[in-house]
Amino acid sequence: MKTIDELLADGVDGKRVFVRADLNVPLDGGTITDDGRIRAVLPTVKALADAGAKVVVASHLGRPKGAPDPAFSLAPAASRLGELLGSAVAFAADTVGESAQATVAGLTGGQVAVLENLRFNPGETSKDDAERAAFAEQLAALADVYVGDGFGAVHRKHASVFDLPKRLPHYAGYLIATEVGVLKKLTEDVKRPYVVALGGAKVSDKLAVIDQLLGKADRLLIGGGMAYTFLKAKGYEVGISLLQEDQVPVVQEYMERAEKNGVELVLPVDVLVSTEFPDLKTKAPATFTTVDADAIPADQEGLDIGPRTRELYASKLADAATVFWNGPMGVFEHPDYAGGTRAVAQALVEADGFTVVGGGDSAAAVRTLGFDENAFGHISTGGGASLEYLEGKTLPGLAALED
Repeated sequence: MKTIDELLADGVDGKRVFVRADLNVPLDGGTITDDGRIRAVLPTVKALADAGAKVVVASHLGRPKGAPDPAFSLAPAASRLGELLGSAVAFAADTVGESAQATVAGLTGGQVAVLENLRFNPGETSKDDAERAAFAEQLAALADVYVGDGFGAVHRKHASVFDLPKRLPHYAGYLIATEVGVLKKLTEDVKRPYVVALGGAKVSDKLAVIDQLLGKADRLLIGGGMAYTFLKAKGYEVGISLLQEDQVPVVQEYMERAEKNGVELVLPVDVLVSTEFPDLKTKAPATFTTVDADAIPADQEGLDIGPRTRELYASKLADAATVFWNGPMGVFEHPDYAGGTRAVAQALVEADGFTVVGGGDSAAAVRTLGFDENAFGHISTGGGASLEYLEGKTLPGLAALED
């Protein structure tokens, strides 16, 4: 995989460089609530602009239905990118149409433009190879060189991620190079003890990575909504907690394999429960009680790991040489149920080992709860991509850059 440093060494002055970024930031109306992904691509964009390239940045945002939708416009992201760069960023009102063509044609060396949301064009996400290829050809006409730096999208076989690099000289940007380097530390010659903390809503989303980790990790800590399927697999009452009943047999088999392989599988010993899901808009105080994990009332729902579990998990993370964390421990968006997620984050901050926050809600939680991002070894920009890499899957966007 060639890197941007090799591209810069060859010279980019006056060249049109297409940067596939991941500007898929959360929006509240037109206001960006977390600009982490924009800041993550800054080193690549700035290095190219400083070297005299005409930088064409492209990304998706959300899941529009293959047609323009103002709610998913990249205009706010373009504006924020300009603020962070300290210079004006041009914005094209379409992806490959008249506005995009005119905007790119108007660039001079060192200037940056952002195209409108790639998913406004149905060719970006099409399952039809010919339709994707046609869109990729139109994108290729806007550039001389391709730089892949949207790590959060590399597990997608999309036109700008998979098909476009085949049509242009292609390089990996700084973010992708960093992300891949980190993931190799989690899969090749891992320093031990290797502890993985997994949370989030659905156990089905994590089964494939658990399957892989049962042969690699020393210790697995399970929290979040997915924990209740594990507790159910132990024969516990889980009340109205999030449960994937159809996954119970698979989870039971994984628990048996963990014991056979000598992998310590750690489950909650107490949980915060309530009869009502919290109001995440008003953040009104919640009514809850703390119960043992094997004593959840039939009419109540588990919403966070309890104080004894927080202490237990912190102790299990303390001696780790390598930690990977993906998924919150509870409904962290509400202050009354953020304690478990905060405890895991704090344990990573205090750990002496190499700590990786695996993107998605975990990365959002770290920022929401006010932690210093520099206190962690690495905060990934792609939760789904990270998990699929750890599952051993071939990621289309990385495969395209390696050709």
